[in-house]
Amino acid sequence: MDNYIQSFLGFLRYEKGLSDNTLVAYKKDLEKLSIFLIPQEEVSCRWEEVTKQDVMAFLLKELEGGAAQSSMARSLSSIKSFYKFLSGEGYVEMNPTADLETPMVKRKLPEVLTVEEVDRLMEAPNVLLPLGLRDRAMFELMYGTGMRVSECLDIRIEDMNTTAGFLCCFGKGKKERIVPVNEAAIFWVQRYISRSRSQLVKSPLERTLFLNNHGRKMTRQGFYKILTGYVKQVEITKEVSPHTLRHSFATHLLENGADLRAVQEMLGHADISTTQIYTHLSNKRLWQVYKNCHPRA
Repeated sequence: MDNYIQSFLGFLRYEKGLSDNTLVAYKKDLEKLSIFLIPQEEVSCRWEEVTKQDVMAFLLKELEGGAAQSSMARSLSSIKSFYKFLSGEGYVEMNPTADLETPMVKRKLPEVLTVEEVDRLMEAPNVLLPLGLRDRAMFELMYGTGMRVSECLDIRIEDMNTTAGFLCCFGKGKKERIVPVNEAAIFWVQRYISRSRSQLVKSPLERTLFLNNHGRKMTRQGFYKILTGYVKQVEITKEVSPHTLRHSFATHLLENGADLRAVQEMLGHADISTTQIYTHLSNKRLWQVYKNCHPRA
């Protein structure tokens, strides 16, 4: 069974160009299904023998085990994609998931910082220290561009054009896009490069922009730990993650009159329906303003 999973993951990586994080999610879902399908008295099971009832039994067991509806929907989506691949490659004759519909999951509105909270977060790092200056530059660039944390940490020095005010990054599916960068972010990145990065870098061949205290490329886990430390320091009580800066970027743009299509391009969303969640956040804020200010609200 593992051979088919590996073939599928190879297809997703090399033909679809999906990220490592996405591949890990697919692999986890399929391995859980594989374990469920292997009867204890048998050594193996064949994907060709799986039925619609088997898949439904697996999903039911997950549900009874306390899995969230969103997790169930993701698992079924992974399984459907897997069997679509197996069917297309001729590995199976029948697709047991062909008439199974993925349930609609109500999308949770993301947490967003206020402009005042963003200002407090930006001013938290001690920019007189090399790591503090790096942190300020990272936060300014994340909030100023709306990049995903993985995109930000992949940025190389040559990817930024500080004179023209834009950078080039690679998003999901290795899709390249050009993102405008504001003056504040450019100022702090330039200051970090000239005053701090040279103290952190260990190898002259290292071109990654943001480095950890060992002179290597920073990890997503490292960024998260740094961010949550500052969030606690400035007493922001919201649940803040690196993606919160991206959510705040998009919401603040729309609240100030930005075009939805332009925000879609800057975020690198393939489908505008993904971007439209931020209009709900803007509408929610408008309703709150109305409720607080109108005498009859």
